This record gives sequence, structure tokens and C-alpha cells, in this order.
Amino acid sequence: MKVHAGGFMKNHYIAYLRTDDEITDFFAVRTIAIKTGSNKKQYLDVSLADNTGEINAKKWDVGDTELPVLQEIRESDIVKVKAVVTEWNGMRQLKILRLRKASAQDGIERADYIKAAPEAPAEMYAFVFARAEAIGDADLRALSLRLLEEDKEKLLYYPAASKNHHAERGGLLYHMKRMLMMGERYCEVYTNLNKDLIVAGVVAHDIEKMTEMIANEDGVVSEYSFEGKLLGHLIQGVKRIAGLAEELDVPQEKAVLLEHMVLSHHYEPEFGSPKKPLFPEAEILHYLDIVDARMDDMETALNGVDKGGFSEKIRILDNRSLYRPQSL
Repeated sequence: MKVHAGGFMKNHYIAYLRTDDEITDFFAVRTIAIKTGSNKKQYLDVSLADNTGEINAKKWDVGDTELPVLQEIRESDIVKVKAVVTEWNGMRQLKILRLRKASAQDGIERADYIKAAPEAPAEMYAFVFARAEAIGDADLRALSLRLLEEDKEKLLYYPAASKNHHAERGGLLYHMKRMLMMGERYCEVYTNLNKDLIVAGVVAHDIEKMTEMIANEDGVVSEYSFEGKLLGHLIQGVKRIAGLAEELDVPQEKAVLLEHMVLSHHYEPEFGSPKKPLFPEAEILHYLDIVDARMDDMETALNGVDKGGFSEKIRILDNRSLYRPQSL
């Protein structure tokens, strides 16, 4: 099947590609590198994206005459690609035939190629801020509002990850909003939970991802920061809370409770948490985080899958191929 530029609605493209499709269209560059294969020949390894998803692509046997042109292409550039959809190791991949950097004459709408959260950043921020303002405990409220106020500019575009769940423009805010929505429901069922602590924990739990990762305003992560590599956002979060708690004169117990929630929300040592949750609100925070992450991963994986069909194998989901029910 041949697919040409404009062959699909632009908001339904990468997710709908099928093996053996031939495509000619524009994509955003997420990552790009010239590598050398086992045959000693150079090839282009590039990750391409639009607002529906991301796909790996290769241009094999790159000659010396092509190198100068390809080396001018940078992450976040928009490129025009002619390629064939192939499959490797159970995953779709593009075999690039031709590639060039987009020009002003192409009339590209950049937003069509940037994966973003499905809600407006300003509206998500207002939702999260309102929940923080409603915290009854004055100390937890002050600390949560300070975090949101100090980080507002970056929160409007930062992703929640470099890949996998909520790796999109505004993804961190979207993750926080949905966790808060679920947290409110948990508190209706489990009335022993302290809602103030859960809201503060959601606000704080991933806030230091904005210093752990280096991302541009398209929500694309280029690398991890020096401190992010050596410490990670859990330890960075504990440090941030400790500093603000001292400045705001937050009582030690409240500060340590919130620090523990941040430190333990990954649950297992291999995922960065040296402590497991030791009180109910910390336990709930972990499950709020993991449920929202898994639901986002599954939603992304099933985007474009026909009813009665299976997705590609999803590495982050233990290499499961997810099924879209035929009858629902």
C-alpha cells in the first residue's frame, strides 16, 4: 500500500503505519546519530515522531557524499522522509530511501509533529494549582504552592519522562493532574487517608524531573543532567523539600513524611527507592504513580491497533503485546 503526504489525517499517522507501507511525509527528529555497523559501513539511526507517536528509522550504507547533509540535521528539526515500513525484532521500523531537512517553503505547522498532552498546559496547571491551594494544612499548602510557583514556566512544557509514559509536551502536568483526580477518589473510599498529604505528595513526587532531565520547549529530552545522572529525581526531590522546609519553617515530621513519599514512590531498590512506603499515603502515592504510568503506556501502545488486533511488543510492559477487543 502506498501512502503519500496527506494520505492520513495528520493526527493519525505514525500510529497507523503498517508493514510494507511506502510513505513520503514530514516528521520531527527526536534523536539522530551516524553509526557504524558490523560490516564497517556507516548508517543513519534516527527516531522520528509526530503527534501520534514515534518510530525508529534507518538509512543504510550512508556514503561520504551524504554525510555533510545528514550531519546538519539536529534533534527537533523537521525532515521530509521517503521510506518503506519494515519490521525488525517484532517492531515497526522505517527503511529510509531519501531524507532532507524541511524548508520554510514547505509550510509546515510545527504543532502537527510534536507529541503533546491532550489538554492545554495552562488549564492543567490551573487544576493542579487549585488542588494545592485547597490543602488544609498550612505547612503542606505553602510548600506545595512554592514548588508549583517556582517551576511554573517549565511545568507548562516539561515531559514526565524521556521515553515511555507521558514522554510528551506537558506530560508531567498531565501525569500530576490524573494522579490528583485518582487520589481524590481513593480518599472517598479509604477514609483513613490524609488528603492533604496525598495532594502534596503528588505535587512533589516527580517535580525534580525538571532538573534531572534537560528538555526543550517541545517536551523533547536531549539528555540527563549531571546531578540527574549521579542522584536522580528521587534524591533531588528530597533535597529540594528539605531546603524549602527549612526556609518555610515546616515542622520536621511533616517535611520528613513528604520526603519519604518522594523517596519511596518507586517502591523497589532497582527502580531507585531505598525504602518501601511506610505509611498509607506513601503506599497510595506509589500506586497512583504506577497506575497512571501503565495506563498511559497501554493507551499509547493501542493507538492505531485495529479491533481484534494486537499491538507490537511493549518493552516497558514486559514485552507484552496488548489486545484491542473486537466486540467493545
